[in-house]
Parts: sequence; structure tokens; C-alpha cells
Amino acid sequence: MSKRNIEFLLNDIIESGEKILRYVQGLSYEQLLDDDKTIDAVIRNFEVIGEAANRLPDDFKENHQEIDWLRIRGFRNRIVHHYFGIDYSILWQIKETFLPEMLSAIKQLVLASPFNTHG
Repeated sequence: MSKRNIEFLLNDIIESGEKILRYVQGLSYEQLLDDDKTIDAVIRNFEVIGEAANRLPDDFKENHQEIDWLRIRGFRNRIVHHYFGIDYSILWQIKETFLPEMLSAIKQLVLASPFNTHG
């Protein structure tokens, strides 16, 4: 897999994570539960994050263990394979705690990587 593909996948993760945060900005957990469209959009973007992370080469993930790739993939699998059993409180908790930290780590990784041509 070329470095360009890695950059593209990382940017997919960043874009989808930022969409999630933007979609729920200003909403309480209860307000989210009352908004089916936002729930669907958040779930879809978590799926994109997981799929992009899953497509990254194993050696790349091994070299960047500061990011919990297994957790990302696990959450994606949980959403995809248990769609009707999604626990929205877990989705909210991940959005509140894990997602911002993950985005920050991936942004730092992109900025420090040799394929970055923007910095």
C-alpha cells in the first residue's frame, strides 16, 4: 500500500471524527436520543473511521501503537454486527472521551509523517 493511501485513510478518519463532533455539538445525550438523523450520521461516521483504520497496513499500525487501533476496529465491528443492539450510552462515552484524544493523536501523526506535504 502506498503512503498516499495511508494519508488518505488517516484523513478519512480525521474528517469523519470531526463530522461526529460537529453533528453533536451543543446536544445533550438526551437530545441525541431524540434525533434519529444525527444518530444515523454519527453511527455512519464511526463505521467509516473503523473501516479506514482496518484498511491501514498492519506494519503501519504496529509502528504507531500510540493509537488504539484495536479499540477503533472493535467499536466499528460492534456497530456493524450489532446494529439493532447499539448501546447509545457507549457511543456517547466514546464521543466524549476516546474520539477527541484519537483525533488529536492522528492529526499529530499526519503532521509528523513524511507523506505530509502541507506542513
